[in-house]
Amino acid sequence: MFDIKEILICGGGMMGKNIAFVMASNPEYQVTVYDLYETDVAGGIRTNTRQLVEKGVMTDADIDDRLSRITFTTDIDSPLIAKADLVIEAVFEDMKIKQETFAKLEARCRENTIFCTNSSVMSPSQISEKLQHRERFVGTHFWNPGHLIPLVEVIKSDASSDEVAQTVMEVLRKAGKKPVLCKKDVPGFIANRMQHALWREAIYIVESGIADAATVDEAVKYAFGLRLPQLGPMENADMVGTDLTYNIHDYILKDLCDSHEPSPLLTQLRDEGKLGFKSGEGFQKWTPEQVAKSNADLNEYLIRMLYGK
Repeated sequence: MFDIKEILICGGGMMGKNIAFVMASNPEYQVTVYDLYETDVAGGIRTNTRQLVEKGVMTDADIDDRLSRITFTTDIDSPLIAKADLVIEAVFEDMKIKQETFAKLEARCRENTIFCTNSSVMSPSQISEKLQHRERFVGTHFWNPGHLIPLVEVIKSDASSDEVAQTVMEVLRKAGKKPVLCKKDVPGFIANRMQHALWREAIYIVESGIADAATVDEAVKYAFGLRLPQLGPMENADMVGTDLTYNIHDYILKDLCDSHEPSPLLTQLRDEGKLGFKSGEGFQKWTPEQVAKSNADLNEYLIRMLYGK
């Protein structure tokens, strides 16, 4: 197992700041955030964690303690870069940018530095294909908001070593996360595949006139969505019995949406500029106040679920 003490976060955006905050939770880790441009990492972290302080989950002193273990640099030739034991990249979701970033890092980091890419969709095998030491590369998909959602998917590429994957899993556990191992590099990894299978059916229900968008959301929130944090689909299938699950699937699966293309309704909304929160209308209409409330309510819900506050 690798000895990990120095952690480099490459990219100082929202996810990068949140990941730095998470990794600095363990006093064993010293965290450096690197970005091309000057960014107020401390200020961003204080803003992102404001609700944690307001709800009494953390104190300002707790935030200060974590920030004391976080350093920022715009100098890619800094010794802070060269001594990194583990790198978590959180730059734009652009294949060329990610590949170029890791090429620069590999030229500056030690031969045993572990590289991780935080991407929700991009293949770690493809991102790492031009590196010399591909066995030291894995995906680490932090879910947004990264400082609240416990899950991090650790994705093995077609070249990742078992030792590297297990090392990253242990590093994340020590930072208070819930890592899960995705054994194969497939589009969507684990959780996004399930999430978007649900979204596909939800959009199909609206598109087919079975129910409107608000009703679909209510059906999830006040039915199976309530039990999902406690009862996952595989355990649920065993609970009701694989025989009953078989009978249900034998009856219903043929009627579910199985399109391999984005929904015509979704395409229409995109083409009409109805982009959801960003434009004020998508499947439903949204005022700025409703958008702000939805975002705040999500964080408050997560804090209540995770911390009982």
